[in-house]
Amino acid sequence: MLKYALNRIALAVPTLFIVAVIVFVLMRAIPGDPAQLMLGDLENPRALEQLRRDFGLDKPILIQFGIWLQHLLTGDLGQSIAQQRPVLEMLVAGFGVTASLVIPAVLIASLLAIPLGMLAAWRQNTVSDAAIVTSAIVFLSIPSFWLGLIFLMVFGLKLDLLPVVGYVSPLENFGEGIRYLLMPVTALALIETGVLIRMARSSTIEVLRLEYITHARAKGLAEATVARRHALKNAMAPTWTMIGLTLGSLLGGAVVTETVFTLPGIGRLLVDSIFARDYPVVQGCLLFVTLIYVLVNLVVDLCYPIFDPRVRL
Repeated sequence: MLKYALNRIALAVPTLFIVAVIVFVLMRAIPGDPAQLMLGDLENPRALEQLRRDFGLDKPILIQFGIWLQHLLTGDLGQSIAQQRPVLEMLVAGFGVTASLVIPAVLIASLLAIPLGMLAAWRQNTVSDAAIVTSAIVFLSIPSFWLGLIFLMVFGLKLDLLPVVGYVSPLENFGEGIRYLLMPVTALALIETGVLIRMARSSTIEVLRLEYITHARAKGLAEATVARRHALKNAMAPTWTMIGLTLGSLLGGAVVTETVFTLPGIGRLLVDSIFARDYPVVQGCLLFVTLIYVLVNLVVDLCYPIFDPRVRL
């Protein structure tokens, strides 16, 4: 188990390094001079040259990458051009908002999707199966921005039950924070439920066709016992992977949901920074998103032996 964990951790390190190289090259490939952008419309060649020296932009590209990588290892992602704040501070604040949205949504979606997907598989080709699969397809087909706008119009404007603009952290005011998060969390959870139901159903159907399930039934075990002891763990492995991929991608920024509900999360920060040409923030966001995605999937990989002991071998 320890060797398996160390191998997975070792594989994550070169992934992060390769992404850092790609992000650095892409940002340098964008047309325009970052120093001139920081200086604005002011025409001052001496100030421009001084700014380039201060940021190391006058050095060869490899030396620039080395300096940037050194700063990364110390947690220094630079300063925002637009807001004149440390990029790391902005990322931490945005990630707190995104996490308060994404983690409850994925948890709710998982708790709904796994039992429903297994039920649909257990009752394959019945009315229950058709109803669950149809619901999953409907949720999967609805654009997230459209569902968010419907929620805002019905529960925010028509019924005036929930706030439509702004954000309050549940850590500051739990009751008010829940009111602000209720609609975006529900919208995101419904969309992801459709994805997870289909995965849970297909993986369970595959497990139910295996011989050891037939053997367990032949021994006279109850269907509930067969499902709990023999089918659940093996069927959960692919679904667990999908949950990890979903969680990692959404923690990297639920851009559409955050934009529709005006939540100051990572996704909205990245979009606003792209429009503002705030290159240090864009660069920091891309790296931060990749780091979160890699870490979440690393945790998923390390949890595989819980569902399938054969992975330890």
